[in-house]
Amino acid sequence: MKFKKLATTLGAFALMLGLAGNSLAADLRVGVEGAYPPFSWKESDGTLKGFDIEIAEAICTELKRKCVLIEQDWDGMIPALLARKFDVIIASMSITEERKKRVDFSDKYYNTPAKFVAKKGSGLVISKAGLKGKRVGLQRGTTHQCFMEKMYPDVELVLYGGQDEVFQDLAIGRIDAQFSDSIAADEGFLKTDAGKDFEFTGGDQHDEACHGPGAGITVRKGDSALRDQVNAAIKTIRDNGVYQKINAKYFEFDIFGG
Repeated sequence: MKFKKLATTLGAFALMLGLAGNSLAADLRVGVEGAYPPFSWKESDGTLKGFDIEIAEAICTELKRKCVLIEQDWDGMIPALLARKFDVIIASMSITEERKKRVDFSDKYYNTPAKFVAKKGSGLVISKAGLKGKRVGLQRGTTHQCFMEKMYPDVELVLYGGQDEVFQDLAIGRIDAQFSDSIAADEGFLKTDAGKDFEFTGGDQHDEACHGPGAGITVRKGDSALRDQVNAAIKTIRDNGVYQKINAKYFEFDIFGG
């Protein structure tokens, strides 16, 4: 009887190991935005491209799991993760204390400052007095909204679902300025035909409470095993040069930050 129980226990243990192995080899479902160039965008054929997309693929390669990219509007990113629509978010999501109440983050995988963009010659002054009553566009639910509400409470904020909508309205004069990640503004707008008459105004803008230490890969609260695997993968691609090769395709400097 004891031998039978032992055999049954060993069999159950082997089954658990098998299931664990299958879990590690399973697809990794990655939530991405697809509307935030150069970090992510969608080609006319529906193919997803960008820095975040390639970082996702590199992470999956290190984890030996197949990437399944799932597009999600920014506003619904965290709710969709919590609803298990995907396993991680790789969408330039800043690590903040407020978000950490709902989700867990990996270590940062990049950190770039935010900046204002306005029309050349506008004379816009970046100060509480200079921005008072001005219409500033930004993407809803971002750290940039937190920053503007905290630092410039007298600004008329115009909130959008996607960063591309912000750029479109800036180009046609519906807003006086926009506020976003400097790289996204430079690559996604200033270096395009629509942005040729616009420029950065004011210096780098950062508030630790709003912006945090940088962008991280987001996992569900308590999913420490996956978070630790992702952290190890980030370190590996930084050490083996894969990160630098991806970085060089999109940027002229290392956006990992200090």
